[in-house]
Amino acid sequence: MKQQSRPIEILLVEDNPADVDLTLESFAEISTRNRLHPVKDGEEALRFLRQQGEYTNAVRPDMIMLDLNLPRMDGLEVLEIIKSDPELKTLPVLVLTSSHSQKDILASYSLHANCYLTKPLGLDRFYQIARAVESFWFDLVALPRTERPG
Repeated sequence: MKQQSRPIEILLVEDNPADVDLTLESFAEISTRNRLHPVKDGEEALRFLRQQGEYTNAVRPDMIMLDLNLPRMDGLEVLEIIKSDPELKTLPVLVLTSSHSQKDILASYSLHANCYLTKPLGLDRFYQIARAVESFWFDLVALPRTERPG
């Protein structure tokens, strides 16, 4: 198993405050190695990723957790922009959404999502997802480490 020398930075793109709270609580409960950075829509996520506006000092995330049902710009649009941008396309994107639709699953993978997770009902299931993400993505998988210029 790999040992992390720095926190794992996760950009959480989620407009539902209750789901943000559940995700933050779940990840905080299972690990102290991660830091979640919640943003409420796709446009805000892109500003964060590009260090624009209020996010000029934003960290480069190691991973993005992306809801599909977002205001202003839906998650599939955000995913398409991320995966077509040479600066961003190597970032792992985990779709975390309430949709069980095969259309959404296929569209997400067609746009190169790294995995598709359906939001669980209840805190215990959120903990299960947080543990699975932590174990697989941060203990087993080698993530690209690209530092921001500066």
